[in-house]
Amino acid sequence: MSPVANEFHPVIHAGAVAVITGAASGIGLAAAKELAKLGLKIALADIDESKLKTASKEIAEIVGDSNVLVVPTDVSKIEEVVKLRDRVYETWGEVSVLMNNAGVSGLPGHKGTSWEGLDSWKMVFDVNLFGMVNVQHTFVPNMIHQENAGVIINTGSKQGPGNAAYNASKAAVKSLTEGLAHELRHRRPAPNLTAHLFIPGWTYTGLTGANEPAAEKPAGAWTSQETVRYMLERVRNGDFYILVPDNETTNEVDHLRIMWGAGDIAEGRPALSRWHPTYSALFEEYMRDGLAQLD
Repeated sequence: MSPVANEFHPVIHAGAVAVITGAASGIGLAAAKELAKLGLKIALADIDESKLKTASKEIAEIVGDSNVLVVPTDVSKIEEVVKLRDRVYETWGEVSVLMNNAGVSGLPGHKGTSWEGLDSWKMVFDVNLFGMVNVQHTFVPNMIHQENAGVIINTGSKQGPGNAAYNASKAAVKSLTEGLAHELRHRRPAPNLTAHLFIPGWTYTGLTGANEPAAEKPAGAWTSQETVRYMLERVRNGDFYILVPDNETTNEVDHLRIMWGAGDIAEGRPALSRWHPTYSALFEEYMRDGLAQLD
């Protein structure tokens, strides 16, 4: 599962600089650890200063104090993101890996339906979407003009129905990242910079209960470390869509689900038809037939 260091993308090497938002826990912290093991300098950004302090100690044990920069940052506030960028460039002069990862699921106890929980909706979009926009608007103009190559990794989601605000924000992240990749590809002179959409599978993180004292990882979930290692491998391959499996959902299952979802539009089915009572049995039959053809 874990490639050796020299198999990674040429951007990911000892001495390169990585900036990670949402770095104090979960996937962000796992990414910081994996990149630190490869010898990268790590800038940790997160709104939770207590967890950030603990995370910085863990990363420093891997890569040394001089190679860790801690910048408490609320990505929803552009002025704080600007301070983050300035600290990083003043300290190390460039950014090779920008992991745009900070995210929230909603206000405690208020996931919000499509017509309820407006305060939670605003908070989710301020962090999950406009936080990413703030980071892109602040870092990309510098990264475009760097001589050395760089990658931007935006964290999306493949979560199904259940949290309308979160899902809508991550759908916007997909569009945002696709647009970024397109613009970078067509910019002249072409920058030595690529964008990637990281779509975790079922991952055991703080957002899914990993911070509960007696919580155990469900058998079907991957650890944050497994998810990050897979992500780095796909970045090495140059993939834009990094659709991560887990112990329950294989890539083949994901691909079939995606094709069914596209069929909702092409064939005029109801929205999210795989969960629709009239179509759910047809979806299950489609999945059985599709997987049987792959055997």
